[in-house]
Amino acid sequence: MGTSVQVTPLCGVYNENPLSYLVSIDNFNFLVDCGWNDHFDPSLLEPLSRVASKIDAVLLSYPDTLHLGALPYAMSHLGLSAPIYSTEPVFRLGLLTMYDQYLSRKAVSDFDLFTLDDVDSAFLSITRLTYSQNHHLSGKGEGIVIAPHVAGHLLGGTVWKITKDGEDVIYAVDFNHRKERHLNGIVAESFVRPAVLITEAYNALSNQPPRQKRDREFLDGIVRTLEGGGNVLLPVDTAGRALELILILEEFWAQRNLGYDIFFLTYVASSTIDYVKSFLEWMGDSIAKSFETSRNNAFQLKRVKLLINKMDLDNAPIGPKVVLASMASLEAGFSHDIFVEWASDVRNLVLFTERGQFGTLARMLQADPPPKAVKVTMSKRVPLVGDELVAYEEEQKRLKKEEELKASLLKQEEARASYGPDNTSDPMVIDTTNSHAPPDVAGSRGGGYRDILIDGFVPPSTSVAPMFPFYENNTEWDDFGEVVNPDDYVIKDEDMNQTTLHVGGDIDGKLDEAAASFILDTKPSKVVSNELTVQVKCSLIYMDFEGRSDGRSIKSIIARVAPLKLVLVHGSAEATEHLKQHCLNHVCAHVYAPQIEETVDVTSDLCAYKVQLSEQLMSNVLFKKLGEYEVAWIDAVAGKTENHDMLTLLPTVSKPPPPHKSVLVGDLKMADLKQFLASKGVQVEFAGGGALRCGEYVTLRKVGVASQKGGGSGIQQIVIEGPLCEDYYKIREYLYSQFYLL
Repeated sequence: MGTSVQVTPLCGVYNENPLSYLVSIDNFNFLVDCGWNDHFDPSLLEPLSRVASKIDAVLLSYPDTLHLGALPYAMSHLGLSAPIYSTEPVFRLGLLTMYDQYLSRKAVSDFDLFTLDDVDSAFLSITRLTYSQNHHLSGKGEGIVIAPHVAGHLLGGTVWKITKDGEDVIYAVDFNHRKERHLNGIVAESFVRPAVLITEAYNALSNQPPRQKRDREFLDGIVRTLEGGGNVLLPVDTAGRALELILILEEFWAQRNLGYDIFFLTYVASSTIDYVKSFLEWMGDSIAKSFETSRNNAFQLKRVKLLINKMDLDNAPIGPKVVLASMASLEAGFSHDIFVEWASDVRNLVLFTERGQFGTLARMLQADPPPKAVKVTMSKRVPLVGDELVAYEEEQKRLKKEEELKASLLKQEEARASYGPDNTSDPMVIDTTNSHAPPDVAGSRGGGYRDILIDGFVPPSTSVAPMFPFYENNTEWDDFGEVVNPDDYVIKDEDMNQTTLHVGGDIDGKLDEAAASFILDTKPSKVVSNELTVQVKCSLIYMDFEGRSDGRSIKSIIARVAPLKLVLVHGSAEATEHLKQHCLNHVCAHVYAPQIEETVDVTSDLCAYKVQLSEQLMSNVLFKKLGEYEVAWIDAVAGKTENHDMLTLLPTVSKPPPPHKSVLVGDLKMADLKQFLASKGVQVEFAGGGALRCGEYVTLRKVGVASQKGGGSGIQQIVIEGPLCEDYYKIREYLYSQFYLL
């Protein structure tokens, strides 16, 4: 039997709810994504709460709320304590996303589901990996290898590849095959015939227009509104798709030399851009190449102004402007307040670039036709004054006294327990039951309660009399004085991370000024709310800038990957059933679409065995190093060993092994061969069609494909063309030397 694999959705199937799935591989439990929605509804996390303590590792795919929003709450309230893995951008930008979420809600409500300390603690548990880095788990996960791969969609976005005993489990959701201004797309060729593919049906029924057409309509709509004297609001996420929109606007404003203001408004706007500037190696090829050649950083913004306070926006010059503000759902944040202010003006435009989450104000406004009026709640935090302030201070004093009393009682209980029944006279102990006792009986231990004269000193129950602790000084000395241990003065990485995380911020470890002042503001305050009916007279437009592959592309990619078994998650019921039927008819016979907390067993039908190579066999094997590996051809028979769980390969003794065709092992690139031949003095250059012209008469040409549809390795051949001459044989020998002949 192959590697045991079970998949159990905890959230996000047959709907568009946040993503969270339990993937068990040989009883090692992965929590893949830990998302929450913008309502922060605890009921969504009930399935997670039932398995949180059993999780062995957490894998995070993207730095947005839908993929990691529940992480702080799960670790502080649900008992999740497993190690967490992500890429560096997911770690940094995810942290800023959760800071922005917390600050946006704390400003308008008594939000208490998690604190900034909970956010810091959760993200300190993250181990950061680079793309294609194989990370070998240890302990219970011995033998399991995890590796993040490029997914597109968001900066640092990840397709997770989990490997055990040669079988791959691929988790690929929200991926994008298209190259964008700041991101590369998914490389489907990295995943060939996996045992299990877990993917989504979110966009299975949608088709996207050409990118150029979409961008042109997007920019034309914005410019038309500005020229008409209106403002444009783009509700965006904190540090995800907003980055692509910023580059589009920055580039277009530079080309047209437009004078309208563009603002990016979140509590962590400047910190976000500061981090993004340092993540160029995680971005698309064009951005990296531009920086290498001209030292031009695409996120060194010249047209887009960064704001961290709505007061700064209110004080901006009067006139048409474009504002990208969080949150995309309009449930909280600066975008909510700006919408309420601008909705009643027919000249203004609210441009949605992603589908609103179910049940949010953004989703309501994206209906066709949109509502003419909506009810909203406007809230703000105001300082306490007058009688309310006095009452608050008295309550705080009362709570402080209660805490001090509890601490005192606890200390007394600990002291009483440490004394135990002991009648030994102690001159440093008094009897508190008789405050008028004469000095000569003050040390009597009778039946009264005793206290210690020296605060903080509790003698052990076995001691005859109290004694201050004595610590022997074992300091080492040499000819120059006391020996100093340098490690005592080194600041640990986790301490540095804690310092940076706790103030939430930019590369210098400083949080945006407005956010920092909000966190440090300890003045007593309360939230004042009132309901309003907002007349929606402004224009409302939705354009798809989500950065996900559409239905046709998803089907093509799944067919190219050609998994043995397929699990569909995250998508409406209609989209899920549509994609399931398509894949059953065109991709594979095993397609699953489980419900919440329904476990599907997708264990491979292939049989894998661990075998032991005997000493007799290995003594006659000749290995050749090939890259990071050593390879050899062996002929052997399987036999039993003392360990009944493992087979042993033994040399064939009874008869010689049958002959086999020669096998050339290696993966030769024509560019590498060109350099090698040039180093040997051969005049070589590329001709048409990728052929390599060697000298005057010989040509090398690679034919075949690297991999064929349906998986497996394709057949590739290198053909040598030319007359049988000295150059022909010499180049053939050079070619053979690049392979290992088995």
